[in-house]
Amino acid sequence: MRVLDSHLHLWDPSRLDYSWLEGPLRARFGPEELAAAVGGIDESHGFVFVQAGSAEDQYLDEVAWVSSVAEQVNVRGIVAGARLDLGEATVRYLDAAAEHPLVVGVRHLLQGAPVGLARSVEFRAGAAALAERGLTFDACVQTVPQLRDVIDLAAEVPELRIVLDHLGKPVVGTAADPAAPATEWVDALAALAQHPQVFCKLSGLPAEAGGDWSAGQMEPFLDAAAAAFGVERLMWGSDWPVSAVRASKIDSVAIGAWTEAVASWAGARDLDVDAILWRNAERFYGLD
Repeated sequence: MRVLDSHLHLWDPSRLDYSWLEGPLRARFGPEELAAAVGGIDESHGFVFVQAGSAEDQYLDEVAWVSSVAEQVNVRGIVAGARLDLGEATVRYLDAAAEHPLVVGVRHLLQGAPVGLARSVEFRAGAAALAERGLTFDACVQTVPQLRDVIDLAAEVPELRIVLDHLGKPVVGTAADPAAPATEWVDALAALAQHPQVFCKLSGLPAEAGGDWSAGQMEPFLDAAAAAFGVERLMWGSDWPVSAVRASKIDSVAIGAWTEAVASWAGARDLDVDAILWRNAERFYGLD
């Protein structure tokens, strides 16, 4: 089974500044640690690196560092950190980022931003500039109102290819106390999927459960994503190492467990496993 991980993080706090890191995540997670986590990397493994929250003035430094280690772990594309609401400064930055061959898209983190930012004139101008350069946008939100902002962005900038990270971070509960998908989340997900240029990552749910999760607990959320987007617009992502934290330590088998959970769910529903685990990410990010 081949796996193109659409949502990998790498970082080294001795090289760059990551103010949000704490606990077991405040450590180096580089090529050696990744290879250990997946049991060795060969041609059946590929990765898309997604910006890991470095200081804003280090976004291009992060791209340069990941580019320097990309060959070691088969990183095939980089989603760079970006600010899309800075006018001409955004345009200059996007041009600089696009000079790096592995950069395929950007992520302006919306999860900690005020609701409505993605509807602003400045943000939409940056999104349009992103689309003009053939780059994609990773939308990472944590509330339904922010998810609705992404729906509006998709309608206003239809030429921009968007992928929703972590299914929009729904409330999933824990293995012991699972939550059912909220109606407003299901409805918003379906509305977003009406825009054909938008994809969805099956990623991040273990982190939303605080590391206490079961495969059965996650199936209703995966079912909702499949009903909304169809198999052709779903892509698997590990969210490593963020989704590998379990009981205040890094779970060494986290990537394999989430891969198996999604692959088994897809197989049981007669969905195209290879499309979800490889082809859709390759097509969305233009890696084929």
